[in-house]
Amino acid sequence: MLAVDTNVIVRIVTHDDPEQAQRAVALFEREDIFIAKTVLLEVEWVLRFSYQLPREVIAPTLRKVIGLPNVEVENPDEVFIALSGYEQGLDFADALHLASSGRAEGFATFDQKMAKRAGTLQALKIVAV
Repeated sequence: MLAVDTNVIVRIVTHDDPEQAQRAVALFEREDIFIAKTVLLEVEWVLRFSYQLPREVIAPTLRKVIGLPNVEVENPDEVFIALSGYEQGLDFADALHLASSGRAEGFATFDQKMAKRAGTLQALKIVAV
């Protein structure tokens, strides 16, 4: 199994460098792939910030990549909760922070908007500081 960096996934999604995209696709076709949560976080940011893609494109793209049969993602339950929150309007980083905080009794934040949106994401108590 090989772990991949953000740029490998971005090449597959954007094909902005055709030669690298072809090599990245070939890698995904021949290897079992591991994707860390931090890589997914960075992929979302790069696609949104650098490529100006909307969440309506990014969310299904991430789901497609992590749903490939030879792909294993770090803490898949947390990632799927985070993607659900992202699709419901949360910032992906915020959604991933929340989804990764399941062992805690609550989540403290100064971000009032995030606290309101996150209330429907999961049973974790959100505390606006």
